[in-house]
Amino acid sequence: MGKTFTTPKALSKTHTHYCPGCTHGIVHRLVAEAIDDLGIQGKTVGIAPVGCAVLAYNYFDCDFQEAAHGRAPAMATGIKRVRPDLMVFTYQGDGDLASIGMGEIIHAANRGEKFTTIFINNAIYGMTGGQMAPTTMGGQRATTAPAGRDTAATGMPLRMANLLAELVTPGYITRQAVLKPQQVNKAKKAIKQAFQYQMEGKCFSFVEVVSTCPTNWGMTPLDALKWAEDTLLPYYELGDYKVPE
Repeated sequence: MGKTFTTPKALSKTHTHYCPGCTHGIVHRLVAEAIDDLGIQGKTVGIAPVGCAVLAYNYFDCDFQEAAHGRAPAMATGIKRVRPDLMVFTYQGDGDLASIGMGEIIHAANRGEKFTTIFINNAIYGMTGGQMAPTTMGGQRATTAPAGRDTAATGMPLRMANLLAELVTPGYITRQAVLKPQQVNKAKKAIKQAFQYQMEGKCFSFVEVVSTCPTNWGMTPLDALKWAEDTLLPYYELGDYKVPE
């Protein structure tokens, strides 16, 4: 009997450090499957951030660089401009990208840099202990907001896909999720499409993925999936926000 589900070649056979129920592992697999499907493993370079995915270079079987906190888009810009033949992607969380790295991602997108960003939105700082992130929902508790985020004082959660889609520069901007099997399938198509646009030299591509963080949300994995579906998705609506002409 043949196998129908195997480890992607672009994914190393290494146990990850992620918490039980964390959806980083799902997104890792989708990225690796897209790399395999497109046959680009030998010329792909990933940029690891500071955050939960700081050790991503251990989990992908392709070249990787480590960037300073929030600076992955700047490093990706340099690599892609020097070696436009390479397939370059950043893999960043909401604290890394939407906070300290806000300037880098906006300007990279506005310049139309030809790399791909995979953005994990789990509405909280994960690795550093559950602090409030730019994406944290109003009323959501965090270690730096024990009574819940006060949007009157801190502003509304940032919707990065919406924000980047407002730029005049052409790009592929989409928001997907990995809370249900149907969403996982759509997320895989989006990630593959993002790499495809890069292969064609068309545009900057950005895939936001709504994810879970059971540990820092203080929930079981199942409760985290339900909370994300009920609370995050009404605000972070899924779908394509910009597609190149």
